Amino acid sequence: MIIIGGSASNGIDERIAKILNLKLVKVEHKIFPDGESYIRIPESINSENVAIVQSTYYPQDKHLMELFLIAEAAKNLGASKIIAVIPYLAYARQDRRFKDGEALSLKTVLNLIYYSGIDEILTVEPHKQDALISYFKGEVKIVDPTPALANEVKKEVEYPFVLAPDRGALDRAERLSKELNAPFSFIEKERDRTTGEVRIKEIPKDVEIKGKDVVLIDDIISTGGTLAQAAKVAYDLGARKVIAAASHVLLVNNALQKLQSAGIKCIIGTNSIRTEDNIKVADISEVIAVKL
Repeated sequence: MIIIGGSASNGIDERIAKILNLKLVKVEHKIFPDGESYIRIPESINSENVAIVQSTYYPQDKHLMELFLIAEAAKNLGASKIIAVIPYLAYARQDRRFKDGEALSLKTVLNLIYYSGIDEILTVEPHKQDALISYFKGEVKIVDPTPALANEVKKEVEYPFVLAPDRGALDRAERLSKELNAPFSFIEKERDRTTGEVRIKEIPKDVEIKGKDVVLIDDIISTGGTLAQAAKVAYDLGARKVIAAASHVLLVNNALQKLQSAGIKCIIGTNSIRTEDNIKVADISEVIAVKL
């Protein structure tokens, strides 16, 4: 197998190649004056299995287009099998239609990935695993970043209590709690489908976190609104301190300031996304390499 590193590989391509002792080929890439992308694979990959490492964080459309172009070029050069290692898969949250006429973005993106020549997707904790597997016509492998996140969380807490910001993240909280040997629970929330506004609906009676270091865990931190509310609930219940961990830390708009204002002392994310300097990074290269 040959590792092909895209422009948004975020160093994961180099680490995977080193871990697995595989050849690494970096693509040549540039932007034309009119904004269009140029891609070239500078070495022969004829009859080889290749793994293209390209995350699709912001600017999502540019990074997706580069992925399609790399896949097409690899196919043209005679690659035997093409695996797309996509640490962060853009549009994964738009996995169903809430209103008539809405585009099913995840399905569209997955079709484009498949028809660009990609046989298999390997991605890190997508928003809805079942939807991804259902919509993609090739093979799908899901990477669990929990062990990598847990290694960093352990450096920040003494008396951990893992708290999911909603019932949907409960499985994620349970996985992290096993790594930390800590109790876990969730907060019930509801979201307005039109405005996207989130509010706390209910607090389960089993949330006993007085004096604990609360670890809020989610798949994505985007605007930070949900976790900011969850942090306030945790402090109201007597938490000693609150930190946040997520597979993909986007931090759009003023999310970082919002989380810090809510009393969150530390934010931990993976290198699936190029993060800000004050975010602690858990390297997921090894857990990805194991799956290849």
